[in-house]
Amino acid sequence: MAGGIQARVLIVARDDSLAGPLAEGLDRLGWRTITARGQYAAIAALADLQIEAVIIDLASSGEESLGLARRLKKSCAPRRIPVLAIGIPDPILENYGYDLTLAAPLHPAQAAMRLETLVRTAVAEEEFDLRKETFAERGRALEMPDIDAGPYRILAIGEPAPQFLALSNALSRNGADVVGAFTAYTAFDYLHERIFDAVVLWAGDNPQEALSIAAGLRRNTRLYHTPALLYMRRDSYVTTAEAYHRGLSDVASPETSESDTARRVVELARAYRRQMAVRTALERARTSGLMDAATGLFTRDLFAAHLARLAAAAKARNRPLSVCVLRVADKPEVLAARAGGWLDRAIPQIGSMVSRLVRVEDTAARLAPEVFALALPATALANARLAGERIAAVIGCTAFEAGEGKTPFVVEFDLGVAQVTSAENAGRALEEAAAHAQGLKAG
Repeated sequence: MAGGIQARVLIVARDDSLAGPLAEGLDRLGWRTITARGQYAAIAALADLQIEAVIIDLASSGEESLGLARRLKKSCAPRRIPVLAIGIPDPILENYGYDLTLAAPLHPAQAAMRLETLVRTAVAEEEFDLRKETFAERGRALEMPDIDAGPYRILAIGEPAPQFLALSNALSRNGADVVGAFTAYTAFDYLHERIFDAVVLWAGDNPQEALSIAAGLRRNTRLYHTPALLYMRRDSYVTTAEAYHRGLSDVASPETSESDTARRVVELARAYRRQMAVRTALERARTSGLMDAATGLFTRDLFAAHLARLAAAAKARNRPLSVCVLRVADKPEVLAARAGGWLDRAIPQIGSMVSRLVRVEDTAARLAPEVFALALPATALANARLAGERIAAVIGCTAFEAGEGKTPFVVEFDLGVAQVTSAENAGRALEEAAAHAQGLKAG
């Protein structure tokens, strides 16, 4: 690891047969790694560094690997840290604290996608715990929904080739409820009508169609997180790297036993259900009765109380925390819309857009009639600015009504960001971000 660059991923492995190529690939993708040869070195690394996730090579970690995940998680408390295993997927590993198991060899692009999801889920779980405390102070209870214990719902898409039918049967034997779709049109009809925990795509003689379906999943906000496994022939012209860069969650071939592939699909479905349970829990906060009536965002006072709790938790968990303030800019067309009352009419829609454009673990608030704020956990200053700029750009592409016979107006934002460095300076950081959004220097 280059000097001065913060490691994000801890790899625990006694040798580099799998860990070496994986570490090199993750480093190139921006997931800087550090390797530990045993549990004591791993615990020391977690104590000293802002590690976001752990990958354990089960084959090279010996007998200690079963209990290692729980020991590492305990050493990080109260910070939640996802632990990913490289090995043969087995439901029993969930009982030992592993969040996801992926088969070897683990491609760096595949690992990066799974790490992104697992880290965000961990941060969202932390946010739920904090939000639960903030709401309880105001007499509102937030509860985590029970994870669905029913059969995993799998959509199998592709021609009914013998190998594909064998995989569908193996999925059924592993307790999954499999629905078959022979064409892309039928598949997307099913996807829009029902909720699936995972999708299996049979490449067959036309892998490009399977990749197009995968791309369609990633372009749909509701289906974006649904894991997809590509089942393709070993001699396919589509490379494994290309498949992962197209957004596939896993890749298998008929040469892999159907039972092993089925376990991999079920493992992806299990992780997805947990992720969706956390998202659902956080989204329920919008119906708590504590939100701003017009926009559905946090009110100013609720946001201030929650920001103080976030700041204290960020220090305890050794995570960054940033705030972003977006203030409606005083452009001529906005001034006219404000004078005519049309800006007030647009604010609820703008607030709703802000709430939909932030990550589920972020907290969005309305501080004043035309001022919005974001609290971004586990986010450094530069990424907070990017998040604010992205939200401003999307809303800036929307035209709002300005009255009969008048040209619709668009809204631009003055943007300010600041990083919270301690619980004591949370309010100060918010004031600094607001001052920058007003084009002033925080005095």
